[in-house]
Amino acid sequence: MDLVNSPVSTIIFVLTIAISLNAIYRSPQTFDRFLLHPYSVFRKNRWYNLISSGFIHADLFHLMFNMMTFFFFAFKLEQMAGSLNFLIIYLGSLIIADIPSLIKHKDDPSYHSLGASGAIAGVLFSAILFVPTSKIHLMIFPIGIPAPIFALLYLVWCWYAARNAQDNINHSAHLWGALAGIVITVILLPGIVEFFLTNVQNMF
Repeated sequence: MDLVNSPVSTIIFVLTIAISLNAIYRSPQTFDRFLLHPYSVFRKNRWYNLISSGFIHADLFHLMFNMMTFFFFAFKLEQMAGSLNFLIIYLGSLIIADIPSLIKHKDDPSYHSLGASGAIAGVLFSAILFVPTSKIHLMIFPIGIPAPIFALLYLVWCWYAARNAQDNINHSAHLWGALAGIVITVILLPGIVEFFLTNVQNMF
């Protein structure tokens, strides 16, 4: 962490951990106030939950997995993109990632979601635009995967899982968060497209 060079990501990192741990171990009612419940968003105007839901996590593993990815990519991304741009990328990806679920489940009182996965997917894909020659390392796969190939495989998997998976993971949020991270970055910094393509061409 670097409060001087990466103030926004540092604050988000600390707040997410603190709020999540408080909800998990000390104040379970925080989940009710913070989680995304589309049924209540439309009927009680709880639009703030599009952001607040990104600061709580279901359990310690969920929190650790997301924050580990955040740690490896967010601080560097803020230094490359700038603090204001980083904040827009993070919050924009967080909100956009939840919109499909919000619309799909607006009449389902039993559905809810939480976690920063959509925002972190946006951060990851934005970072790939800045450093396309990097390699992504997964715990289950010992060999680093070239970032552009990882990005393609990730999008294909999320698209497939969103349609077919029977787990409790919001794969749709991962997919839309990743796409949002790309689009928002390109809008804020159009020159990143040429930079990315040039570097990818030089890889092969």
